[in-house]
Amino acid sequence: MRWDAQALTESGGAAGDNESPAVPSAAALIPLAGLVRSVTTPEFAGITFHEVTAKSVLNKVVAGSHMPFEWTINPYRGCSHACVYCFARKSHTYLDFDAGLDFDSQVVVKINAAEVLARELAKPSWTRQHVALGTNTDPYQRAEGRYGLMPGIIRALADSGTPLSILTKGTLLARDIPLLKSAAAQVPVGVGISLAMTNEELSEAVEPGTPGPRARLKLVTRLREAGLPCGVMAMPILPWLSDSDDALDSLFGSLAAAGATGVTAGALYLKPGTREWFMQWIARHHPQLVGKYRCLYGSGSYASKEYRTWLAGRVRYFKSKHGFADTSGFSHRDPNDCLSEEGGSTISGRQHPGARRRSQRRHHDIRRQCRRS
Repeated sequence: MRWDAQALTESGGAAGDNESPAVPSAAALIPLAGLVRSVTTPEFAGITFHEVTAKSVLNKVVAGSHMPFEWTINPYRGCSHACVYCFARKSHTYLDFDAGLDFDSQVVVKINAAEVLARELAKPSWTRQHVALGTNTDPYQRAEGRYGLMPGIIRALADSGTPLSILTKGTLLARDIPLLKSAAAQVPVGVGISLAMTNEELSEAVEPGTPGPRARLKLVTRLREAGLPCGVMAMPILPWLSDSDDALDSLFGSLAAAGATGVTAGALYLKPGTREWFMQWIARHHPQLVGKYRCLYGSGSYASKEYRTWLAGRVRYFKSKHGFADTSGFSHRDPNDCLSEEGGSTISGRQHPGARRRSQRRHHDIRRQCRRS
């Protein structure tokens, strides 16, 4: 098991007054030497925290990944945000958990992350390359309120002269704004907020453990008022749920009003592990869309090229309309995998009538082709 290489200690770890050892069936999921303890607490009902020690927290990105960074840190594995579309779900199976409910409720915590990181950054071999956080699971998910790992991680990176970037849905990041401002005086610091919809009801349904859109928009404003740049990753746009003109206009208009410095947007990505969980959710909540999604995605992870081309055109239009035409947001996408937002037929933020008609026809054709049989 992968955690065996991370093991430093084996301890029973006494639970606190308001904590209980995890039920045996949950603890039995990970019978490894590095586990310190598995606990549940009333304030995090339904979630089990598996506290582990780590030998290393700096992760080298696989060569040839096309990512704009070479190193990442993930202080948590699994995520209580419980986004039904999360692309990282399959990674939980590497730990002998499942990609569904376990991903949402079995959260692994590297309790010594800051201390181990400081030692790694002090090595003569460390060349102070950019480190990205939030590339797999959210570093400001609710567990961070309990464990407080991020301040130590930010300090260690900044004090070592290592540039960093953070992508999150978690408004707990506001706690660390003063620290991020201080770090930005030492090293380049990038901050991105993940927000792809303004419909509060839809957000609660598809990302039930996250702060709502209004709360994240307020966070964007707070970051900008603090003098920090704040790009937005508006992904995923959900076909038939958040891709209408009204939805996109509301999204980009709200981001502009909040002060976002740029936006990157793209369609839902359904890699294995995510696809199964998301399609179960669609079947329960929007059964009329099951056939349409199967048509649009086929047996692959990406929506059809035709749909992505149509969506890229709509994104270009609304970016231009709301002042984001020449900006980029915060993205961990592989640029070779998804169609870019380049090009388009816009004039001063107004779409050319011919381009608009062509876009409407393409969208009509896509919807007609993917109607339920």
